[in-house]
Amino acid sequence: MRKYVIMGVQGSGKGTQSALLCGDLDLVHISVGDLFRWHVKNHTKLGAQVRRAMTAGHLVGDDLVESVVRGRLDGHDWNYGFVVDGFPRNGRQAEFFMESYDIDAVIHLELPDDEVRRRVLSRRLCPECGMDYNLIADRPQVDGRCDICGHELITRADDTPEALDARLRDYHEKTRPVLELFRRKEVVHDVDARPGADDVQAAIRKTLGLPSYSPVP
Repeated sequence: MRKYVIMGVQGSGKGTQSALLCGDLDLVHISVGDLFRWHVKNHTKLGAQVRRAMTAGHLVGDDLVESVVRGRLDGHDWNYGFVVDGFPRNGRQAEFFMESYDIDAVIHLELPDDEVRRRVLSRRLCPECGMDYNLIADRPQVDGRCDICGHELITRADDTPEALDARLRDYHEKTRPVLELFRRKEVVHDVDARPGADDVQAAIRKTLGLPSYSPVP
């Protein structure tokens, strides 16, 4: 069983790399962001709290995050392991996670702030079917329209310059120290997130000693 955490600043490719890592290794991708977006889309009470935090550019509160992660992992549908994306984000969450789960490795995707801004501010989302696009590397066939359902694409509420600046401050002040906690356990693997997605995935597989990655044609 393999249990990994993938960490990195917003826009570093955590979701993409998690999905590629899980694809042929029978691992379960647990994305905290996706869980929150599901609640927002379905107008749950938790979703309302998340929306307020995201719109203000703040990270969701510790208690709420821990509750969602614990509930998802308690499902025990990860027979061969999991990749957690978006958690932990601060020291308290890291302590909770290390006490509860025996993590094999932490994959840290390194990306400079200027590249973060370029990537994040180019993202678009379909509010109808949930498809993600990026105007740099993954443009829709028709500008402004989803390839799947044709709905008009939007910018996420938390993808404004102001909200991004707030998240970057939170990351550098709170999340980076988490890496130091994991480094004491000697489980952190730093990976350059600037190359293309396939190259980053190949580097992740190599540093973890996993079977090599073969991109789908």
